[in-house]
Amino acid sequence: MKLSKIVSTVIVGTTGLIGYGIFDGNEALYSNLIMPIIQKTMDGESAHNFAIKMSKYGFVPKEKSYKNQEILNVRAFDKMFKNPIGCAAGFDKNGEAMEGLFKIGFGFVEIGTVTPLPQEGNPRPRVFRLIEDRGVINRYGFNGEGHEKVLKRVQEFLSNDKNKEKILGVNIGKNKLQEDAVKDYTEGIRVFGDKASYIVINISSPNTPGLRSLQSKKLLEDLIDPLLELRNKINRNLPILIKIAPDLNEQEMKDIAEVCTRKNKIIDGLIVSNTTISRPENLTSSFKNETGGLSGRPVKAISNKTLKRMYELTQGKLTIIGVGGIESGYDALEKIKSGATLVQLYSSMVFEGPVIVNKIKRELIELLQKEGYSNVTEAIGASVKSLEK
Repeated sequence: MKLSKIVSTVIVGTTGLIGYGIFDGNEALYSNLIMPIIQKTMDGESAHNFAIKMSKYGFVPKEKSYKNQEILNVRAFDKMFKNPIGCAAGFDKNGEAMEGLFKIGFGFVEIGTVTPLPQEGNPRPRVFRLIEDRGVINRYGFNGEGHEKVLKRVQEFLSNDKNKEKILGVNIGKNKLQEDAVKDYTEGIRVFGDKASYIVINISSPNTPGLRSLQSKKLLEDLIDPLLELRNKINRNLPILIKIAPDLNEQEMKDIAEVCTRKNKIIDGLIVSNTTISRPENLTSSFKNETGGLSGRPVKAISNKTLKRMYELTQGKLTIIGVGGIESGYDALEKIKSGATLVQLYSSMVFEGPVIVNKIKRELIELLQKEGYSNVTEAIGASVKSLEK
């Protein structure tokens, strides 16, 4: 056999093996080959766009089935989640990759943040991978295609009967130049209120000027009240959640808890938390001082602290989705024990790829069984409750 034929055979065979590994979800292949290549050949935003395209066209690993996986079933918002692991907003901003994200095994998917009008967001570069720290800094600034285009994709997705039971959240925000925040959030509920499984009011991104001020007590009341009033008119069963920052002091957390649990004005849940503007001292990446919100492993500790405190302050009355630094089944269970009913991830996919969803599910099942839980919901708030004894 000629050398050229041998080389061709090797190339074809290797390509075939890699292709099989991609669709089969080989974790070692992703962590040792695919993700390092992507990190070395693409900047952060290009890699993000590439991941969206791969998910959009179904070039992702399939969901795996595990023995006793029913232990992960969760009932929340009067809906049954097949597992508590969701895709956080920020990954699929424009609702392009919903099919692929459900295919890899997420129990629910949250798209957005979506603003009424299209906007470019902040200038590039605006995404930085802190590889040494397993973190990401972004200052996207609610870049997106706006309500009209995203709505069409959501409608198309839901027109397929097999997607009707899937749990799809829509995260809404305001345009940068809109001074009347209530108007933009109201429009978001009006547009997506009869399509989404739940709506998230994002008032915690650090990349839109003045947005985080909406977390203050008076402004939060002024925002929530008309949104709940509209929700009650158009779709009383639509869950409304508020996404908060991890950078809150004790009084700010108390104020949010008080506003969100008012009699006859209680909201359905909190997402804890968004990215942080703080910078832990142990960061080593050269990008550590870039402006923007920090996510991934470095935000885990502050996010968990805020999560646990909000669970305490709301006395378990609200469904909490825990976000920030989830890379393993242990991380997911830690969030749940701190008071989260559901969890979300995004940044860890930057480093491990889509196979991390199956990995976390497998590890979470093993941990729950090892600790004697018959269902994941039994672990909700376990570490907080133990402190009360």
